[in-house]
Amino acid sequence: MILYKTASRIHMRTIAILTDFGLTDNYTGVMKGVILKINPNVNIIDISHDIEPQDISGAALILKGSYKYFPKKTIFLVVVDPGVGSGRLPIIVYSRNYIFVGPDNGVLNLAAKEDGIKRIIEIRNKKYFIKPVSDTFHGRDIFAPASAYLSKGKSGNLLGPSLDSMKELVIPKPEIDKNIIKGKVIHIDRFGDLVTNIDRKLFYRITKNKKFRIKIKNKFLSSIAKSYKSVRPGEPLAIFGSLNFLEISVNGGSAQERFSAKKGYEVSIKVK
Repeated sequence: MILYKTASRIHMRTIAILTDFGLTDNYTGVMKGVILKINPNVNIIDISHDIEPQDISGAALILKGSYKYFPKKTIFLVVVDPGVGSGRLPIIVYSRNYIFVGPDNGVLNLAAKEDGIKRIIEIRNKKYFIKPVSDTFHGRDIFAPASAYLSKGKSGNLLGPSLDSMKELVIPKPEIDKNIIKGKVIHIDRFGDLVTNIDRKLFYRITKNKKFRIKIKNKFLSSIAKSYKSVRPGEPLAIFGSLNFLEISVNGGSAQERFSAKKGYEVSIKVK
């Protein structure tokens, strides 16, 4: 007689994957295959594979806005890696509640730092690599197997030595000059919404329920919308999005197209 463990008896770890690979090529599927070959009992979830190519800051923001909604001990496998094959290190970051695996280029920093970094490890032990290691696909040969072994309960200490620090990603802070906040667009989502570096807490600390005027290009907005339907179709609006940053959007349209905007575009607020 063959006995099978029921699903309720098996503790399945979760690996959540975030990349800039897109879905046209086989990169993401191959990484999942590597993971499942090592640990068939892991739960794999896709956060997104539509990060703009090589957009480290965009991926870092998406990760920061996503990780806390996952079960504790989730392993986040992040591959946005323009420096693949160079001297940048492959790392594992243990935070208070999660594990992050990816390149040491700043992409893991915002989320791990917010949750509280406990330990950083360089992935160096070649015993846990897929060989031969490609110069262009560490996602398959280093990061995916490392994540899989961690999901099986392997200690990060077996994969390499501890590090004292990791590369930090610096998101530019808004400039504040008396009654004026000067912010910048730091991310543009697939709907064309312009995500600025002005967070909700800063906005209300400076405005203090006073009247204000948000300027983007030659357009002025004087209120914070509760929803996209707060304005007529085709009209721009200011709203705090799910990342808790001020966003400029267009009801039924693209603010990126409306304002011919790109990352670094200035958005200012004058408090009256």
